[in-house]
Amino acid sequence: MESARQGDQEAFERLVRAYEKRVFALTLRMCGNAEDAAEAAQEAFLAVWQGLKFFRGEASFSTWLYRLASNACVDLLRREGRHRAAAGPSLNDEELDLAAADPAPTPQEAAERAELRQQIEAGLQQLSLEYRQVLVLREMHQLSYEEIGQTLNLDPGTVKSRISRGRKRLRKILLENGNFSARPPSKGTEEEGCQ
Repeated sequence: MESARQGDQEAFERLVRAYEKRVFALTLRMCGNAEDAAEAAQEAFLAVWQGLKFFRGEASFSTWLYRLASNACVDLLRREGRHRAAAGPSLNDEELDLAAADPAPTPQEAAERAELRQQIEAGLQQLSLEYRQVLVLREMHQLSYEEIGQTLNLDPGTVKSRISRGRKRLRKILLENGNFSARPPSKGTEEEGCQ
């Protein structure tokens, strides 16, 4: 990192290689298509190259990088006037060429997982960008509320609120589309059967 800050292009290339898949996965989920995601990722890494000498390390490098990538996505979507992509990408890590940690599922389990991921991704694409951002960073990139707040320049209360509201809206979308069934009633509300 220090060599890259001093202008060493090879060191910067190593940084890019270390983070490019994660950044592309983030931009793909936020932009909704590979072409825009690649452009946003490229803009994020260009911003890193231009701003690396000013990076003070107040946040972790990955948090700073995710903020730049998220901002690049927002800028791209606003510039092109597309807050929702027509077709969403897959959440299947194998299609994104990411290493999968799961043991090999059966063909039926694999098909069910792929279908579930497609349904969730389609639901995410229907959310507003403010809810999609926090859910992608929390659920898919496993960032803490504090890291999300740093990444998006939001206070923790706003992050928690957006995550909660985003989850509720995503659940509603999935229920309306018939992808999931409603929760079963709690024991206190079930009616006792006659004997």
